[in-house]
Amino acid sequence: MSQTDPELHESVEEAAADIASMEIRGAATIADAAAEALAAQAEDSDADSPEAFRAEMRAAGRRLRETRPTAVSLPNALRYVLRGMAGETVSELREGVVESAHEFQRELDQAQDNLGRIGANRLRDGDTVMTHCHSTDALSCVEKALDQGKDVSAIVKETRPRKQGHITAEQLREWDVPVTLVVDNAARRYLDDADHVLVGADSIAADGSVINKIGTSGLAVNARERGVPIMVAAQTLKLHPDTMTGHTVEIEMRDEREVLTEAEERDINGDLGGEGLTVENPAFDVTPPRYVDAIVTERGQFPPESIVTLMRELFGDQQGGEPWEE
Repeated sequence: MSQTDPELHESVEEAAADIASMEIRGAATIADAAAEALAAQAEDSDADSPEAFRAEMRAAGRRLRETRPTAVSLPNALRYVLRGMAGETVSELREGVVESAHEFQRELDQAQDNLGRIGANRLRDGDTVMTHCHSTDALSCVEKALDQGKDVSAIVKETRPRKQGHITAEQLREWDVPVTLVVDNAARRYLDDADHVLVGADSIAADGSVINKIGTSGLAVNARERGVPIMVAAQTLKLHPDTMTGHTVEIEMRDEREVLTEAEERDINGDLGGEGLTVENPAFDVTPPRYVDAIVTERGQFPPESIVTLMRELFGDQQGGEPWEE
C-alpha cells in the first residue's frame, strides 16, 4: 500500500488474506466474505468527504479483487455491492454500500435452495440423472426433487484425475439415491439409461458457453447425439460478465502429479531421464451453448442464448469499467 492509499479495515485485510490462502474457499463462501468485508469498511469509515469515501471503497475492492483473479464469484460480489454506492453525502454512500452488501448476502443465502426447486421441476418421478464431477448446485436439484417425493436414481462418473465423482456418489447415497458409479470412458454406454445429464459450472460466458470440470464438453456432445438433455445448474454468481466485452475465460492448468506420479513417469520414460514426455492437466473445458438445453439459476431457467440478458440485468453492460477502478 502506498502512502496515498486509504487505510483499509482489518476485516478487508483478513478476508483478503483468507481468500488468497484458500482458508476461505468455494464460490458462495468467497462472495459472502467479500460482501461482509466491504460492509465493514463502509460502516467504520472515517472519510470526511464523498470523494474520500469512494476512494476508500474502491481501494478495498481492489485489495479483495487481487486475491483470486480467476474466481468469478469474487468480482461479481464486488460489482453488486459497490454499484450500490450512490448518493451525494458520505452518509448516503455508506448506507448504499451496507444495504447492498446485506441484500447480496440475503440473496446468496437463499440462492441454492431457490435454484434447487427450479431444477427439481425438470426432473420427473423415476428419472435417472448422469452427473460429472461434484456440484452442490446440481445436487440441490436432486435434493429438492426428493423432497417433492420423486424417486431419482443416478449414474455418477468418477471424474478423473481427482475423482470428485466419488464425493457426489457419497452424498447421493446419504440421501438413499441408487447410484451406479462408472469410469469416465463408460459414459456413452450408460447414456441410454439416463434421462438427463445434470452438471454444475465453474463459470458461464455471455454466449452461454459453460466452463466446467474437464470432460463436461465431451459428455455433452455424446449426450446430444443420444438425445439426452443437458441441464446446467449454476447460481448467478457463476456468470462471467467480463465475457460481454470479449474477454475469454482462463482455463486453469493443474499439477501434472494429479495425473502421473513420479514413479509412474519413470516407468513410462524408462532410461530417458524424464525427457520426451509431457503431461498436461487442464482443470476445465468449454461446452458450447448448442449442446446445452437449459441453464438453471436461482432467477429461473434460461436457454443459453438468453444468459447475456440476465448478465446485463445483474451486472450492467460492462462499458463503464469496474466499480473498484479509479
